[in-house]
Amino acid sequence: METEAAARAWVEAWTAAWVAGDPGPLDEVYAADASFRSEPFRELQAPRAYAEWAFREQDEAQCWFGEPIVDGDRAAVEYWGIVRFQGSDETIVGTAVLRFGPDGRVVEQRDTWSAKPGRFKPPEDWGR
Repeated sequence: METEAAARAWVEAWTAAWVAGDPGPLDEVYAADASFRSEPFRELQAPRAYAEWAFREQDEAQCWFGEPIVDGDRAAVEYWGIVRFQGSDETIVGTAVLRFGPDGRVVEQRDTWSAKPGRFKPPEDWGR
């Protein structure tokens, strides 16, 4: 699978999963033994386990993803989410660095992100 198409499939899966609070769509875009680090100082974990934990207390979410930046078997994708947890809103902005296997599934992901209390939509020029 071409890396750009794989990155777009990853975006579609995360959009569906995050908004629904359901990690199910992620199963199709990750290799069974994918290396997943949700932030620099966290331990590696399975992508589905991370999503189950992250979505557990999510009341609702909106999310946006930028255009994938692709080079070889790697891609970087910006993301922006507004999440309501236990009645409080938080905006999360980050970048996922992805590496894809020959079948188009993610074999490695590393994220860096920042969060701020409140609801902030991405600026017009964001994600290009």
